[in-house]
Amino acid sequence: MISNKKITLMQYIFLIHGVQMGVGVLTLPRELAEKAGTDGWIAIIISWLLTTMASLIIIQVMKKHPNGTILDLLNHYFGKAAGKAGAILFAFYFGLLAHVIFIREALFIQAWILPRTKVYVIILLLSIPSYLIVRGHINILGRYAELVFFMTLWTIIIYLFPLKNAEWLHLLPVLKEGWTPILTAAKTALFSFIGFETALFFYPFLQKKEKASMGIIIANSISLLAFLVITIAAFAFYSPDEIAIFNEPTIEMLKVLEFKFIERLEIVLFSFYLFVMSTTVLPFMFLTVFCTSRLAGKQIHRGHLAWLLLIEVVYVVLFPPNLDQNAILQKIAKQYSLITAFALPLCLWGFLWVQGLFKRRAAK
Repeated sequence: MISNKKITLMQYIFLIHGVQMGVGVLTLPRELAEKAGTDGWIAIIISWLLTTMASLIIIQVMKKHPNGTILDLLNHYFGKAAGKAGAILFAFYFGLLAHVIFIREALFIQAWILPRTKVYVIILLLSIPSYLIVRGHINILGRYAELVFFMTLWTIIIYLFPLKNAEWLHLLPVLKEGWTPILTAAKTALFSFIGFETALFFYPFLQKKEKASMGIIIANSISLLAFLVITIAAFAFYSPDEIAIFNEPTIEMLKVLEFKFIERLEIVLFSFYLFVMSTTVLPFMFLTVFCTSRLAGKQIHRGHLAWLLLIEVVYVVLFPPNLDQNAILQKIAKQYSLITAFALPLCLWGFLWVQGLFKRRAAK
């Protein structure tokens, strides 16, 4: 049963956009440059188009059962077994994404801010505010995403300052190696837009459902603008060969900025970006325990959330993570996300469309 707690259109937009603005943007310019050179920015636009089409399909699917999540829709059309299978599928999917991003966030904090601090200590410290935010209803997450968006909006402007040292000829000629590398890079860029599929769960909580399509297009477009600004700025700042040297070129390029009142601006910016990363991992945590709570037949997810965070702490104690291990899990998550975010909604939409077609013919 859906809670009476609803989210506004702005909260809906910033929830979806916040989920997309994860840790991937820190390495996105390098990953695109490795596959498509400085034409990688075109892959972002292609990915946005594919993501927007998939998003609109999701909204059309959810309109068939507007007062429930995708789990309720599966239960309604395919039976209780399908509803439970869907809960297991999405719990594993969102749990994997939450784990990958939560661990990577801690590893980045260790690398850039607290190099002498153990990862499990960072995870433990991050778990406390995570629990306090996620334990509430979805409208709390919506308000938090809205707050973080406006609080960190200024950070995107910072990337315009290093452009005084930019060499725009790096971007020319366009399509220098043809479309094949760009289409290959589009798969990498697609993962940066992953998060729009959360509309499968956020849709029934939206106050004005008739604006769901517009809202998800706006959310994807805000993410597109942010990715393009950061990626093009990095391509113009670094040479085509130089950008592949840095693991997080998005942060490294800010080292050229100097102010009399601050020395390490990139550290300050990264500290603010931690809030942005939290708007990615917290909704994934919420949706993970939302699904597990549905499996257990419970309406309150606080107990499951506590267990999820405890498992994360125990995991990093027993199996200290590193970026290489996290990258392997990220590759697995990418493959899984393409199925869950693109293939599953498309199949559901096709099934519901065919079913509706047969019903209309039978009624005649």
